[in-house]
Amino acid sequence: MSLVGLAFSEGVKACVRDVGFDAVAIGPASVPDHAVEFERWLDAGHAGSMHYLARGRADRVNPERLLPGCRSVVAVALSYNPGNGPTPEGWNGIARYARGRDYHDVMRPRLAKLVAYLREAGGPDVRSRAAVDTSAVLERDLAARAGLGWIGKNTNLLSESLGSYVFIGIVLTTAELEPDAAVADRCGTCRACLDACPTQAFVEPYVLDARRCISYLTIEHRGDIDEAWRDRLSGWVFGCDVCQEVCPWNRKADPATDPEITPAAGPAALETALALDETEFRERFRDSAIWRARRSGLLRNVALVLGAQGDDAARPALTRAAQDGDPTISRAAAWALARLEVTRCSH
Repeated sequence: MSLVGLAFSEGVKACVRDVGFDAVAIGPASVPDHAVEFERWLDAGHAGSMHYLARGRADRVNPERLLPGCRSVVAVALSYNPGNGPTPEGWNGIARYARGRDYHDVMRPRLAKLVAYLREAGGPDVRSRAAVDTSAVLERDLAARAGLGWIGKNTNLLSESLGSYVFIGIVLTTAELEPDAAVADRCGTCRACLDACPTQAFVEPYVLDARRCISYLTIEHRGDIDEAWRDRLSGWVFGCDVCQEVCPWNRKADPATDPEITPAAGPAALETALALDETEFRERFRDSAIWRARRSGLLRNVALVLGAQGDDAARPALTRAAQDGDPTISRAAAWALARLEVTRCSH
């Protein structure tokens, strides 16, 4: 690559740091390394009801379909690592990534600035397209090949310096940039994440069956949760961090400092959350990733967790929720009340 091209690549990295990301790596925009494995994963049914993954299959395994003529991938990371302190008040049961402002709203404006820089520095012929897990692109795979980290046994991107508590952003671009070297897998013989999973959702190292994953069940899955999993949510009402909590690399990573992703005030107690109507849910969570679960999903999860915990103090709130107009919520509350009866009779 010419000196001009190298300077352009360094300028891109400087722009990434200037707009507030914690790490950057550049890679090729060719077919992702694990495209075949991704298709096998889909064919095995491991995506559950996330049918949008199959609908975008052809695009996900070929970035050229998303941005014709793309040559390079700029992969960026923003840490939300909470450090090793106690869980902030009100956030028990909610995955760390969802405790602050919706990461899409934080990432997109910064990526837009990077896209603008690529056009300004590369010339009017340079076209670029940004993605933050809402476009049909295999972000983790492209980021790993670029050298941002490696894919761990828990299927998360792992960085030696940042751990896995990171938001990933991708910019596909027609600019020809100097690629970085990929990072070797450093999980070694460790299987802490595999052994700690409450639902044993890992079919094998590096393969997750989403249908058993608490994050999938509490966020992506719509309607009733199968009875086999209702009492196995382990207190999680939105997402799950267990496989990251036990990862040694996260214990070594520095805590995040970006004020835009600092946890906001925690939600109300679980019993109180059951009383939220649609308007109140919207007002409370419209700027949060928790919005993804919708009122139906979040209150369903809350009811199931309260039932599994067997705390009779939740009975009044669950009794009201059993009359909710949303049948998913009312059925979950009815199940929870039945569990409270079982718990009471066993004591």
